[in-house]
Amino acid sequence: MIFGYVRPLYNDETCEKQLKAISEKCQTIYREPHASPKKRHQLEEMLMAIQQGDTIIVERMVALADTTRQLQDILNICEKDSVSIQFCNEAISNNQPLTCTLQQMMKHYIQFQTDVAKQSALIGIANAREHGKTIGRPRKPDVNIQKAISMYHSGNFTLHDIKNETGISKSTLYRSLENSDENR
Repeated sequence: MIFGYVRPLYNDETCEKQLKAISEKCQTIYREPHASPKKRHQLEEMLMAIQQGDTIIVERMVALADTTRQLQDILNICEKDSVSIQFCNEAISNNQPLTCTLQQMMKHYIQFQTDVAKQSALIGIANAREHGKTIGRPRKPDVNIQKAISMYHSGNFTLHDIKNETGISKSTLYRSLENSDENR
């Protein structure tokens, strides 16, 4: 059997890219309904279904694993069960000798780590938003901005003085000045 595995990723939330890359090659595709690294029931189900000689196809490494440890564990399971894994994007398989340079292999590894970090960050941001937390740098109070604008227009203060007094940076002050000019 040839199995495929997809799950929502930071740049493919609907799995369209992944499905396009693997659907014609697979007999059965396991599709995770969420991006979370926890409770990946479809992955577990697929790993329970594989038998000797089967093949797993994924679009890229990050679709299959969330950490290098998890990737290694899955590779070990597949090696023990004589199952091959093909990573389409990286053009590598666990049952064929690597025909790439160390530089190319490091590029694949770094891309995997980058994808894992992006995936993790976006999941964290989504969870924070679900719990009502605001994302990003907190806004400066309008009182401080108004005071900084007044100090600037008075001509008696340097930008350094304004920053020390109000906590407003030069870029924030200039952006606020532009906005106040547009509103006039």
